[in-house]
Amino acid sequence: MSLSANALDSELTQRHAPSSASSVAAPLCAALLGLVLLYAVGFAQTEAIHNGAHDARHAAGFACH
Repeated sequence: MSLSANALDSELTQRHAPSSASSVAAPLCAALLGLVLLYAVGFAQTEAIHNGAHDARHAAGFACH
């Protein structure tokens, strides 16, 4: 490989390598969303949770009766 090919490979690697901030942000956002959902479901009425799951089963095409 020539010197310019090595420089090009290095430049491409640096451009497409994920930064440490972006590699931490996605799991952190997913964990935060999960906690918010758990918190919301924890305070929901049992009937509301049942109806939501029931409607989701029908929307996905599964029979539940």
